[in-house]
Amino acid sequence: MANRLSDATSPYLLQHADNPVHWQEWGEEAFAEARRRDVPVLLSVGYAACHWCHVMAHESFEDDAVAAAMNDGFVSVKVDREERPDVDSVYMTATTAMTGQGGWPMTCFLTPDGEPFFCGTYYPRPQFLQLLAAVGEAWTQRREEVLRSSANITNALAGMSAAGPAAPIDDGAVSDAVNTLAGDFDPANGGFGTAPKFPPSMVLEFLLRHHARTGEPDALRMAEHTCEAMARGGMYDQLAGGFARYSVDAEWVVPHFEKMLYDNAQLLRAYLHLHRATGSSLAARVARETADFLLTDMLTEEGAFASALDADADGVEGLTYAWTPDQLAEVLGPDDGARAAEALSVTEAGTFEHGTSTLQLRSDPDPQWWAEVRSRLLAARAGRPQPARDDKVVTAWNGLAVAALTEAGTILGEPSYLDAARACAEFLVGIHLVDGRLRRASRHGSVGSAAAVAADHGDLAEGLLALHQATGDPRWLDRAGGLLETALARFGDGAGGFFDVADDAERLITRPKDATDNVEPSGQSSLAGALLTYGALTGSTRHRDAADAAIAAAGGIVGQAPRFAGWTLAVAEAALTGPLQVAVVGTDDDAAALARTVRSSPSPGLVMTAGEPDAPGAPLLADRPLVDGRSAAYVCRGFVCDRPVISTADLEQRLARGTA
Repeated sequence: MANRLSDATSPYLLQHADNPVHWQEWGEEAFAEARRRDVPVLLSVGYAACHWCHVMAHESFEDDAVAAAMNDGFVSVKVDREERPDVDSVYMTATTAMTGQGGWPMTCFLTPDGEPFFCGTYYPRPQFLQLLAAVGEAWTQRREEVLRSSANITNALAGMSAAGPAAPIDDGAVSDAVNTLAGDFDPANGGFGTAPKFPPSMVLEFLLRHHARTGEPDALRMAEHTCEAMARGGMYDQLAGGFARYSVDAEWVVPHFEKMLYDNAQLLRAYLHLHRATGSSLAARVARETADFLLTDMLTEEGAFASALDADADGVEGLTYAWTPDQLAEVLGPDDGARAAEALSVTEAGTFEHGTSTLQLRSDPDPQWWAEVRSRLLAARAGRPQPARDDKVVTAWNGLAVAALTEAGTILGEPSYLDAARACAEFLVGIHLVDGRLRRASRHGSVGSAAAVAADHGDLAEGLLALHQATGDPRWLDRAGGLLETALARFGDGAGGFFDVADDAERLITRPKDATDNVEPSGQSSLAGALLTYGALTGSTRHRDAADAAIAAAGGIVGQAPRFAGWTLAVAEAALTGPLQVAVVGTDDDAAALARTVRSSPSPGLVMTAGEPDAPGAPLLADRPLVDGRSAAYVCRGFVCDRPVISTADLEQRLARGTA
């Protein structure tokens, strides 16, 4: 046998293509070999930007002695969790159930039928060698015990996929969620809980929407404080824009340096909405810089967006990003270097490792001076070793980017952002839709074989619906409708919620289903949001009913752990407020001014279509004529419309009824 990863499309798998381990990709061939050899499957799951995945690779998978033990006693399978989130979900559930925690790299030992009997995460080389010997001994000497254990674990996993009790998420439920979040809030540093701190992107969106609907000051206070603290700290790239994965400390000083597309797309949207709600210049700056980061560092040749930038460069975490006072002086000269060190919290002792510091910007320096300094430091940083880029294009995360860049283009008045969103959407619907069914990922313009999961359908539909509202192009509404029809037909759980995979997807030991919003919207909540928006844009009560049922299906999570139901709560706020539908008829400057007024509203239940009266494929524009030949706006609630208005002042008054 030999390593079989050289033909993989995943950058993560290709990182392991030269290992002495006889890796195989996930598939029936690997399990058939395990049955033939009568050995367990060793499943290793990670992703390309994962720091500890690199560490375990260098310590163990590149080591001949470790590889020999793996090759002799196991069939070893590598999985990119971003390419196969269904496989990752099933075995991560098993890992957390067995150990009380999860993470990557994930290490699982399976029977040849795929049933797990021992799971963990990262193991240093000595412990990993001991584990391989112990698992091999258990498999050969205590087989019946191992099989009983794996059967029990598999049965337990099946029970975890059962639909939980539905509970409508009404005004009382969202108010209770705000109060619970207030109890977890860190008043000194922003964010929720203690270290490590992850950016609470979806919770921020919920709090902003709740404030827009109710005027609740605590919701806005928590969102503002958290957004400012993250943007001022080391987790935000003060030179190039964009956010790192999380902060290892409670003060947002030292990040885990990998940059993920899904984080930056969601945070871009949150900062845009904070700017819209408050006029914050900081929020506007961070939104613009984050959008620029996506277009500069994450854009692929095909016009879509790469998955991640690595945490490491030349095997050293943070090497690209950390500075000393002497390094600043070397680039800027002694005076500006000292001034920059003070402005950026770069100390002699260091805030990171080996006397280096992450860059923070706790207050705004002189804009002209800072613009020049930032440019010079960024140019100098470009000469350092750079982190590798995982240029795999993931459907769901690109859908999030389409939605965020579309709104950045309209809210910030920057056409290049909207153009980038449109180009990405064109690529996704042209390449990732194959024979009417969506695929999970592509690389270098070649789509992979893995089927799309629920979140791919929901997030891409969300992005396409945002594009339709920004451009009036009916193609995007039609494409979104097709994705949602597939989701309704193939992913439903029969109780209002959604499984993560379709009913005709590859059969795993259990059909994964997770309604929690963790680092990105769950498949269920992403579909709920897209269904709600589509129903409002088209008047489809079927889609609205499906959205309401999906929201209610997560009611138990909202009541127990609102920090892990952020997008569900954000969608619930839109449902409680809307639908607030606005049709802007006309294509002249007056129509553009009316459309800008609509987009300035923070109402979470608002949808809009703009274009010619009775434009085909745009239900909101049907039977809504110009007013005495002039462009006009029709404000409707549930397709019951007020009299049309032609002035932006009158439109503002009408829209104010949809907010606090």
